[in-house]
Amino acid sequence: MVLKLSDGTLFQSKALIGENVCESSSGSRVEVLDPATSQVLGTVPEMDSTDTQVAISEAAKALPIWRDIPAGARSELLLTWYQLVLDASEDLATLITAECGKPKVESLGEVAYAASFLKWYAEEATRAYGDIIPPHQPDKRLLVIKQPVGVAAAITPWNFPAAMILRKVAAAFAAGCTMVVKPAPQTPFTALALGVLAGRAGIPAGVLNIVTGSINSSLEIGSTICKSPTVRALSFTGSTKAGISLAEQAASTVKKVSLELGGNASFIVFDDADIEEAVKGALAAKFRNSGQTCVCANRFFVQEKIHDRFVEQLTAAVKVLRVGPGNVADVTVGPLIDARAYKKVKGLVDDAIHCGAKIEAEGDIGAMTGNFFPPTVLTAVNSKMRLAHEEIFGPVAPIFKFKNEADVIRLANDTEFGLASYFYSKDINRCFRVAEAIECGMVGINTGMLSTAAAPFGGVKSSGVGREGGRYGLDEYQELKYICLGGMT
Repeated sequence: MVLKLSDGTLFQSKALIGENVCESSSGSRVEVLDPATSQVLGTVPEMDSTDTQVAISEAAKALPIWRDIPAGARSELLLTWYQLVLDASEDLATLITAECGKPKVESLGEVAYAASFLKWYAEEATRAYGDIIPPHQPDKRLLVIKQPVGVAAAITPWNFPAAMILRKVAAAFAAGCTMVVKPAPQTPFTALALGVLAGRAGIPAGVLNIVTGSINSSLEIGSTICKSPTVRALSFTGSTKAGISLAEQAASTVKKVSLELGGNASFIVFDDADIEEAVKGALAAKFRNSGQTCVCANRFFVQEKIHDRFVEQLTAAVKVLRVGPGNVADVTVGPLIDARAYKKVKGLVDDAIHCGAKIEAEGDIGAMTGNFFPPTVLTAVNSKMRLAHEEIFGPVAPIFKFKNEADVIRLANDTEFGLASYFYSKDINRCFRVAEAIECGMVGINTGMLSTAAAPFGGVKSSGVGREGGRYGLDEYQELKYICLGGMT
């Protein structure tokens, strides 16, 4: 182990299936790299369909035990897990920074955000109310109850290795489901550390199963989950292409599917906006995690009257961003996750410049090489450029100029995606008009940060189906059962 943790037992390098930490059936292992240095952090089992089937069987075995625990008792276990996650914040943040590269302060923020889902769903577990329906006949009584869907599965991304797991698992556990989790190949150690803490919290063996793998074996693991009739719900966060493939496979077993997929978020600044606040929001919405979040601002639309002032202030702010390894103090922008990500972002910028875009600001990366990409602001961009339609997933802010409200709503909606959108305006009437007109699942008005455990997270169009978070997130792991009681006199 190259990492220094206060609690070394949180660095788990074996998968978690049932009551065992184990190797893959083939004995094969896969390396996990630090994206900032390409140094090997360690290895984990490269599991396949055989191992996944075992994990599903263990989850099915544990289901009656977990499902029959009263909601109040499940709530207490989730609250215990919540406190253990908070107590381990420093170590978990160290793992997150090492695996996905984000600055340590962001990793600490992610741990707090991830833990908030355990707390929220600990409370929601005791509020899964049903209904009594007025009967259609005098001798009938009609009831609706909510029951856990059964064994559930989660396939999670690398950009939020703690939050994306706990957002799904907390809701599933609150509903009474057991779970098989396949973390991203790039970030398995955070997931396994959460599994260690779940065991310490008293979560029974088999309720949480964590299956690790490589990029190649992930396809086999995902296919096995989708085609298993035992798994009754699948939650996936990742690319639209991968989500479509999983949904198609999951259809063969008619399971519930919730998908949080790609984004192409618009960030609109109207001429009545507070420009300083808009710049602050832009920095948060664009450069957090080096632009590698599904709700990152992808297209900036600034009204003509204030375009130059906004560009001037944003470029000044971007030029002072400090790029470097996430474990270095004062670093605000870390590396991209790998060389493939770097190549994609560079390709999008090169295409934009070739088509006439102008670089207004380019952050200083010094002598650093590898996966570090300079924070960049582009102007003179247009809809013919690839970055107008493709998710950038990097620290690049392309700025479009627009004339009026109707114009920018058309531009904002000119995408197959519909996850998040942001805009700045002081006009309350405009706030409601624009928020209702933009085709997306989430809107941030006068803020660049909109995620919270209390609210539903998800998109429309090619950005997915279903919602996570809030009271709505519990629905993804529950079935409604209607009971008609006759012979009542």
